[in-house]
Amino acid sequence: MNAWQEIWKGFDFTPLLNILLSAVPALICITLHELSHGLVAYCLGDPTAKNAGRLTLNPIKHLDIFGFLMLVVAHVGWAKPVPVDMRYFNNPKRGMAITALAGPVSNFIITAISLFLFGFLLPLTYRSGQAVAIGMRLLYLTAYLSIGLALFNLLPIPPLDGSKVLFSLIPDEAYYKLMRYERYGMILLIALAYTGVTGSFLSNIIDAVFNWLMNIAVWAYQWSYSLFIA
Repeated sequence: MNAWQEIWKGFDFTPLLNILLSAVPALICITLHELSHGLVAYCLGDPTAKNAGRLTLNPIKHLDIFGFLMLVVAHVGWAKPVPVDMRYFNNPKRGMAITALAGPVSNFIITAISLFLFGFLLPLTYRSGQAVAIGMRLLYLTAYLSIGLALFNLLPIPPLDGSKVLFSLIPDEAYYKLMRYERYGMILLIALAYTGVTGSFLSNIIDAVFNWLMNIAVWAYQWSYSLFIA
């Protein structure tokens, strides 16, 4: 029994705790990402997402298990795509591009808000307990996972959002031909994720963008400190 106790005490639970803490931010980022796609498509005249029950904050409706696990563990991932019928748009290619951009834009907004709250609350939480520390950690993880989700989805690989934006710039004939083969892009996507081909490249970009956006937290911290501490 003593041996088992020693093993238990010596076990580092930090990686497991980080994974568990990442689950809630990942669900938030995925849900708002897909909801943004559906809402923008609906505003542009496409009721497909609404009819499919995807204009909801219920994360289960938007969950792709493998993509969710990738986001929690590797900090890049995806959700179950919101159905969009571009035939409802007055300008199909432009409508699809705007709808595709809505997801990543929502994630940039989530990151900005999370970093602002993180920085603003930081001076007020120095002497707080463990629960507050976990809350701050969740804000930080939400910001990081959200920017990771945004940048990953901006890759020009079908069916990611970046491909829809890029394809909108090519001639109509080539556009519709590429859209027909969109489903095969997921195979390429999984292969790239599995082999780690895009791992270090994308991680470096995510870290660079996130570090730049941390200026929001720094500004919020300085403002909060001047208001409540100085």
